[in-house]
Amino acid sequence: MAKDNLQHLSDEELVHRYRNSHDMAYMGELYQRYIHLVYGVCLKYLKNDTEAEDATMQLFEKLIGELKRHHVTTFRPWMYMVVKNFCMMEFRRQSATEKKQAQMIKDARTLMEKDEPAHLQDTDDREFVLQHLHDGLDALKEQQRVCIELFYLKDCSYNEISAITGYTLNEVKSHIQNGKRNLKNYITAKHEQAKKGD
Repeated sequence: MAKDNLQHLSDEELVHRYRNSHDMAYMGELYQRYIHLVYGVCLKYLKNDTEAEDATMQLFEKLIGELKRHHVTTFRPWMYMVVKNFCMMEFRRQSATEKKQAQMIKDARTLMEKDEPAHLQDTDDREFVLQHLHDGLDALKEQQRVCIELFYLKDCSYNEISAITGYTLNEVKSHIQNGKRNLKNYITAKHEQAKKGD
């Protein structure tokens, strides 16, 4: 089939023919259809043009292999899930770097907000908060941690977080609110344990 006619095939037909033939022309057509969508999701997550471009290329290389191993019945939602999971893993990797840890420390007061316990407001105790913030985030439920990191560390809006994660706006707001509360409770409990150990 001529390449000009590939555009008339459905996504699923392209996937089926690629699986049977491994002809990259079929993947090339899928690439043309979805490169802007994939790049857009990557950019929302990574907040950097170059990183988003690199991630987009890595993702299509990943899709080439994944489609050989998996029977995909509906391509678009499956592809979106692969892209989202890839971006979440990349975001977590970046968050582990010194730069992201420094940003996490910078935003510690914002995360704890003005209603933090009075005994955590002096300088020494604030250092305690900073030391335990990373562990506190890791202790949160996955959806709470992801929403908090996107909102505070990546400056994503509620709508952007909803688009990235697939959560509704109400779920995003709930995960952020509950995550902040659980984070504060975690650090407060650690502080009380430390005081008892003195």
